[in-house]
Amino acid sequence: MIAYLDGILSYKEPTYAIIDVHGIGYAVHISLQTYSVLPGGGDRIKLFIHHLFREDNQALYGFAHADEKSLFLDLIGVSGVGPNTALGMLSAMQPGDLRLAILGENVRAVQAIKGIGAKTAQRIILELRDKMKRAGVVPDGPTYRQQTANPVREESLAALMALGFPKATAEKSVDDALKAEPNLTVEEVIRRALR
Repeated sequence: MIAYLDGILSYKEPTYAIIDVHGIGYAVHISLQTYSVLPGGGDRIKLFIHHLFREDNQALYGFAHADEKSLFLDLIGVSGVGPNTALGMLSAMQPGDLRLAILGENVRAVQAIKGIGAKTAQRIILELRDKMKRAGVVPDGPTYRQQTANPVREESLAALMALGFPKATAEKSVDDALKAEPNLTVEEVIRRALR
């Protein structure tokens, strides 16, 4: 079982990174949160890893912080939440905000994440709320920010960062476009950002 990878960042995209560890390139699935803190290519990094074995394949999921990995493991422990859904949730919300939404039983906040329906949101809250309380989890950061779960915002950010925009520039462009016109589609937001 791989606990972490410490090596050179060879390549990164918003959904995965390749880490060179002594001449072997490991493809690792990552969240937007992890992507946003990764340095440029060629720099040394350390990612906490969840090594998932399945009958037909293996996959590595990497996290910049142990806290994010811990929440990922909690999420995939919920019936109906697979690793890709959990990674999507961690891409849409900061771990502290997601914990706050779960502890506060904020179904709307959890359901606002792309791919999460009402029943899944309720199941996540039901299965994780008490577990987090028993573990003494106190969410870090401010109260839930509605903009972090806006699917148009998140998809636009991911697309712009995939095009090479720095995260701060992409966030400013997307937020400015959505502030001017909140009902824009992803395509319209990207067009405005590219102007």
